[in-house]
Amino acid sequence: MELPIRLVVGLGNPGDKYTSTRHNIGFDWLDRLADARRVSFALDIRFRGLCARIVQSDTDIWLLKPQTYMNASGMSVGAMCRYYKITPGQILVIHDELDLQPGIIKLKSGGGTGGHNGLKSIVANLSSQAFWRLRIGVGHPGDRSQVVDYVLHLPRREEAALIDEAIDHSMQVWPLIARGDFAAAMQQLHTRQEN
Repeated sequence: MELPIRLVVGLGNPGDKYTSTRHNIGFDWLDRLADARRVSFALDIRFRGLCARIVQSDTDIWLLKPQTYMNASGMSVGAMCRYYKITPGQILVIHDELDLQPGIIKLKSGGGTGGHNGLKSIVANLSSQAFWRLRIGVGHPGDRSQVVDYVLHLPRREEAALIDEAIDHSMQVWPLIARGDFAAAMQQLHTRQEN
């Protein structure tokens, strides 16, 4: 067992025009969790983000949607970690992943940023890559020059259905993730997708 999670960060951009786009999949995931736990988000200017708190297995867990825009997400994450003395190993970041097909979700700790500006900002602010990531596949447009436009648009209907189903499955695995049982969470999450 690892350390239990104390902070869940969903990555995205604030503003209606970005709602439900591929790049805002982290916000969407957190909204789903908050709805299930019947909590709502409120703006906290100290952390430059929308925040909510849930209790899971007797542990307070903060939910954070940075409102800094993607490229500065780390400012929000860093401020909350310093205030609550949260270590990188107690953080789960939910983000869109170009290298995975829609409907595929992978959980991992550490590693590079894959060019994801939100992750780059978090790594820079924490001076660490050792946080957990829940990578939600959105697919790749096929050409690097099209990536920015691609992630700022809505997924196609069939992609959205696959993503939605994968998020539902990850919600079932959430209690394992929350308490730090990452080996069991990864087995349950990844095995289903290989069948």
